[in-house]
Amino acid sequence: MKKALRGFTLVELLIVLAIIGIIAAIAVPQYGDYVTRSKLTEAFATLSEHRVKMEQYFQDNRSYVGACAAGTIAPLPTGRYFTYACSNLTATTFTVTATGIAAQGTNGFVYTINQANTRTTTTVATGWNGAGSSCWVTNKAGGC
Repeated sequence: MKKALRGFTLVELLIVLAIIGIIAAIAVPQYGDYVTRSKLTEAFATLSEHRVKMEQYFQDNRSYVGACAAGTIAPLPTGRYFTYACSNLTATTFTVTATGIAAQGTNGFVYTINQANTRTTTTVATGWNGAGSSCWVTNKAGGC
């Protein structure tokens, strides 16, 4: 008696490869969006934390002038995915801006916060919606 040979046919292997290709075509872009969204949280956390420090500085000095300087309670923050800048420093106002770093995959994202805790998305990356929103855009559809 001959033993029947068992194995995969070429058609079966091609079907499996086609299925893997379809799954990869869906999963890879979704994963890229997920990674980008996770990097955005740095800006949200840092801006929120820095706003608290700015209020502490104001309580001590009764002005925002001079904040965002080394040696103060509210030094200019640093980050891995964003650069930070303070502007509009007056006795009663401030604006802190987080700008995405192109080499880190956050190019095009600019978020701000001010003394009134107004959170704004100034710009977003290509393919994202929500530029000019009065909130921090957290997803591609423009949701906050």
